[in-house]
Amino acid sequence: MASFFSRLMTNMALFVLILGSANAQLSTTFYSSSCPKILSTVKSTVQSAISKESRMGASLLRLHFHDCFVNGCDGSILLDDTSNFTGEKNANPNRNSARGFDVIDNIKSAVENVCPGVVSCADILAIAARDSVVILGGPTWNVKLGRRDAKTASQSAANTGIPAPTSSLSQLTTRFSALGLSSNDLVALSGSHTIGQARCTSFRARIYNETNIDTSFASTKQSSCPATSGSGDNNLAPLDLQTPTTFDNNYFKNLVQKKGLLHSDQQLYNGGSTDSIVSGYSTNPSSFSTDFASAMIKLGDISPLTGSNGEIRKNCRATN
Repeated sequence: MASFFSRLMTNMALFVLILGSANAQLSTTFYSSSCPKILSTVKSTVQSAISKESRMGASLLRLHFHDCFVNGCDGSILLDDTSNFTGEKNANPNRNSARGFDVIDNIKSAVENVCPGVVSCADILAIAARDSVVILGGPTWNVKLGRRDAKTASQSAANTGIPAPTSSLSQLTTRFSALGLSSNDLVALSGSHTIGQARCTSFRARIYNETNIDTSFASTKQSSCPATSGSGDNNLAPLDLQTPTTFDNNYFKNLVQKKGLLHSDQQLYNGGSTDSIVSGYSTNPSSFSTDFASAMIKLGDISPLTGSNGEIRKNCRATN
């Protein structure tokens, strides 16, 4: 009997150990011994990329968003299509707009030089997003690490999971809620549109057809985004018309003035339940910074692969 009980306890302990390794928690100190230079290595490469093109900070931040919103923060957005594999790069929200993949390649190379085979591409995305925000003047936060990389990707999940620029407030809140993100998180994370650019195809319908838009703002945007589809589709406009390369709270000031570039942006301040949050951030930049940092940590916690799940890719564009 004692022998049976002993074996039972041993098996239970083993089961718990296996379960724990498969569901390991992310930690801010995950690489402290296995790759102590990880943070400085990533930051120097991100800094170099942003120095060459300030827009790159927004692009790297967006990659992390688009990764996490599709089956969790698992680096799946980085996988290239092959003859027998369809990734997420050509999904509607990413095709001709997701960028910065070469910068992630450069970061991965630099990291592999200091600690080969240790750091996941998913974690590189999370760190690069934080560094981009800080370099452009925004808040910092301690990035939790320990994610592993997916061996799969889903173009269909990218098509349905990433909120479109045509989204209503209801659609936005529903999607964010499904990922454990509150209305407050939705508004704070949307504040990332204080940096970066959008293509004419993303805002054409708004500047020509919508009424909750400042008329002079609309006419200014119409000059570089013709009404006819197929004409000037890839022409760019800043998401924040005031300081498009500085991470600040001007995005919210724009919304209050009906100068949101995307339909989905202006939905946050259009007589609905999030108006008060936008108003608060427009007058209190420190409140926005604090809430944004907290929301980014929550974003990074979405369904990561940990422990024995996934892999550590040698090349971020392909599975091992």
